[in-house]
Amino acid sequence: MAERGRTDSRRPGTKRSGGSATTSTKAKSAGTQRGVATSVATPKAPPKASGSRFTARAGILTLVLVLLVASYTGSFHAWWNQKQEIAALEVRKAAAEDEIAELQDIEQRWNDPAFIRNQARERFGWVMPGEVGYRVIGLDGEVKGDGPSLAAPTALPKVTWVDRLRTSVDLVDNPPPPEETESLDPDAVLGKKKGS
Repeated sequence: MAERGRTDSRRPGTKRSGGSATTSTKAKSAGTQRGVATSVATPKAPPKASGSRFTARAGILTLVLVLLVASYTGSFHAWWNQKQEIAALEVRKAAAEDEIAELQDIEQRWNDPAFIRNQARERFGWVMPGEVGYRVIGLDGEVKGDGPSLAAPTALPKVTWVDRLRTSVDLVDNPPPPEETESLDPDAVLGKKKGS
């Protein structure tokens, strides 16, 4: 009983030099006899996983990923728009190159004197010096065949100078929208009748 306050530095389960029981069994029996609780070292169980596997580190990682996606979305959108604009401009460029090639071909044809003579014959009914040109006129007074004719001139409205002055003053404040111009196709200007 005198050993109650001392602690034994020896390993548990070893015999004392004078006694037959071990120190740990003596301490157990002394503690239970007097009602003093003694702690027995029990192996610790691994900590149980909580119900949620979402940790603070995973939350921060998710937040960083969301911020990266949000920051790159604007850049991706701008890249996609630029790619679409480039494709549209390439299509317009190809169409313009085709139109330029066609206009260069027309320009080369107009440099050919034979083409100019042919156009003068077809469009204006001209003939070369020494040739005689014939036109067949039907009973109805219409030219038969594929001959050129000029369109009837448009009649100008009868407006006095006072009305024109008043109209010009009104147009200064409220200009009309631009009108679409007609194509300057010589066939349309001449009113060429085909197949009659």
